Amino acid sequence: MEFIQDFMQSYANWFYLIGAVLFILTLRGLSGPKTAIAGNRYGMIAMAIAVVTTFFVADHPVVPMIIGAMVLGAVVGIARARTVPMTQMPETVALMHSLVGLAAVLIAIAAILHNNQLNLLFDSNEPALTAAGVEHAHMNKVHLFELFVGCFVGAITFTASVFAYGKLAAKKWAKTIKGGWVKPVQAIIFIAMLVSGFIFFSTGNMQAFWAMTVLALAFGWVWIAPVGGGDMPVVVSLLNSFSGWAAAGIGFTLENNMLIVAGSLVGSSGAILSYIMCKAMNRSIINVLFGGITAGAAVSGDAGEVKQRNYRSGSADDAGFLMSNADSVVIVPGYGMAQGRAQNAVKELANLLKEQGVTVRFAIHPVAGRMPGHMNVLLAEADVAYEDILEMDEINSDFPATDVVLVIGANDVVNPAAKDDPSSPIYGMPILEAHKARTIMVIKRSMATGYAGLDNDLFYNDKTMMIFGDAKKVVEDMTKAINGGGH
Repeated sequence: MEFIQDFMQSYANWFYLIGAVLFILTLRGLSGPKTAIAGNRYGMIAMAIAVVTTFFVADHPVVPMIIGAMVLGAVVGIARARTVPMTQMPETVALMHSLVGLAAVLIAIAAILHNNQLNLLFDSNEPALTAAGVEHAHMNKVHLFELFVGCFVGAITFTASVFAYGKLAAKKWAKTIKGGWVKPVQAIIFIAMLVSGFIFFSTGNMQAFWAMTVLALAFGWVWIAPVGGGDMPVVVSLLNSFSGWAAAGIGFTLENNMLIVAGSLVGSSGAILSYIMCKAMNRSIINVLFGGITAGAAVSGDAGEVKQRNYRSGSADDAGFLMSNADSVVIVPGYGMAQGRAQNAVKELANLLKEQGVTVRFAIHPVAGRMPGHMNVLLAEADVAYEDILEMDEINSDFPATDVVLVIGANDVVNPAAKDDPSSPIYGMPILEAHKARTIMVIKRSMATGYAGLDNDLFYNDKTMMIFGDAKKVVEDMTKAINGGGH
């Protein structure tokens, strides 16, 4: 055992390098659905290497406590992974981000308290320890700065992610806050947090450290609370980035190269994804985080209700008839498909149409659903062929020649107001141009607005037929109609 420990300690950085390379391959694998499984495997191997190596290089680890925490975490994680429905995946991801932030805060606190305890021990036994050649346990400025950054980023990530979880899970306590007082309060808390952090960094004062931590926790909440529902996918992506930087901060605190590399990879990839999503919404990240759609959405309806307008409704039988007689069908999935757990029914409908010679494809908007890649994951879960799933830029030019577009619960990503109405809060946002198709069919439970709180002009288009009901039940009825059982 001693030989193994000496060997692992001697070559720890080499093992960490192998793990870092595997993490990079993980990101590369996750860039496409065909290589995603291999990417996940690389990530699991890299994490296993990191955990085992850290066990051997840790200074006097309390093994039973570590094993107990790992077992407890594994039990909770596996149970959650096996039971969480896809509709709850966005809030589950946000909750996981919060735990990374909390870990960063607790490790920063533990590091400072441990150092202070060593200082007290040194001061009470100074002559003996000095004679023994023991160096004073004093944190240098670099280490204090690492703790300062890691702690406040972790604290902001924790409370912001908890609020995002509550918002996505529709919890009553996660209420959006509005008013002219919000931005001044945000600024005051942020400045006070930085001042407290600077005092801690300059003097090592513990009262300043506690003040900074509390203010960072408060800032994370009031920072995200004003953000509207339509911007939540970007917020989830950004919090993913923050959790990575928090993990990197932990790595600096623990002087663990592997954690620094892994955290930096997560942080940078999350930041890039946030940029891509903001570009897809024609918004700046500053506008998302300190502006938001909320204020403009209030004009359309505060409680999801809209003013009465004329629209045309139809039945699943009508829709089945139109699709079976079409040459091309494009399916636009949205959160309604996730909410109704309709992905398998949609795949069955698509396969049936293909058997009858209809060209069927799926159109995915970058911010469809309530987290990045939400619709892609749903369709992959139903084993929809990757080549049938097209991104917005790939399929938009095909809509004018498409016979039927079937929109399943998507709202804001097909709203023509983004192109036609300069007064709309989402004006300029690139959309799936479903309104250019020859016939549009929309499956919704009601005429209520989407997650951004905006009415959708597509629903009142002369070419649009609204079909009301649960997505899974409606799609199954369409399939029956095509099979001849709907009449």
